[in-house]
Amino acid sequence: MSKEKRLSYTISNTYSTLNDHSENTKTVWLVLHGIGYLSRYFIRHFNHLDPENYIIAPQAQSKYYLNGEYRHMGASWLTRENLEAEIENVLEYLDAVFDAEDLSNVENLNILGYSQGVSIATRFVARRRIKCTNLIMHSGKVPQELDHSDFKFLNETNFHFIYGTEDEYLKEGIIKVEESRLKDIFGDQIQIHTFEGGHEPNQEIIQKIAKMS
Repeated sequence: MSKEKRLSYTISNTYSTLNDHSENTKTVWLVLHGIGYLSRYFIRHFNHLDPENYIIAPQAQSKYYLNGEYRHMGASWLTRENLEAEIENVLEYLDAVFDAEDLSNVENLNILGYSQGVSIATRFVARRRIKCTNLIMHSGKVPQELDHSDFKFLNETNFHFIYGTEDEYLKEGIIKVEESRLKDIFGDQIQIHTFEGGHEPNQEIIQKIAKMS
């Protein structure tokens, strides 16, 4: 009879940064990519921000070849397999990034999740009780286990939901349900931003939020 056993071990992983973290830094961003990205490519979507923005893009650990062609690489944060254990693995990695960049002492922190990264960003904020200036949920859904009580400690945070009106993964019925749920979770604090386009990061809205920070 086969058995599945569990063990713990130490691994290393990378993350990417953009601009310098210095006395001139106004805002620090922690940005979590979607499925199929590598952080060094995802971070390019923030090249348009002023250098006073310091960008940190963590890297999902589960890497794979895209389209079965063994040429281009992508990565995924989670699957349904061993979900709770994998969530904790990801959060421990983000803890390490948080400590390495000394983010607990940052006054103006924006956390953005894109697509699958929304589930990681919101779980990290909720489970680790991370205070931030803006929590930005871009083209993805908040995990079902999270509710209003998980974010009550963020009484000074601005919440943003961004999506494209032609997003193939967020059809009209899904959007209506998600917008209703976001209002239940975040109340009147949620700001909803739409743009004409599909499942893609929107630099114009990101720039708008950056200027508000």
